[in-house]
Amino acid sequence: MKDKIHPKYQEAEVRCACGNTFKTRSTKPVIVLGICNVCHPFYTGQQKFVDTAGRVDKFQQRMAKTIAAQEAMAAARAAKKKRK
Repeated sequence: MKDKIHPKYQEAEVRCACGNTFKTRSTKPVIVLGICNVCHPFYTGQQKFVDTAGRVDKFQQRMAKTIAAQEAMAAARAAKKKRK
């Protein structure tokens, strides 16, 4: 290997959003995870619903607007057909 071209490989602390921490080796001193083996549904066997920043609510609001717009267009088409 060539000298002085590789990053320093050091002990790193891995932190999860659930509070779990463990040590490993990496080029970064701290690694932050959103989900780890302690809180992941595959390993725990429990389904956990994680809604980050209200994404589900935002999606449901957009769907409601879309459905309302489609119903309004259908009503306008029906009214137009009645006039003819």
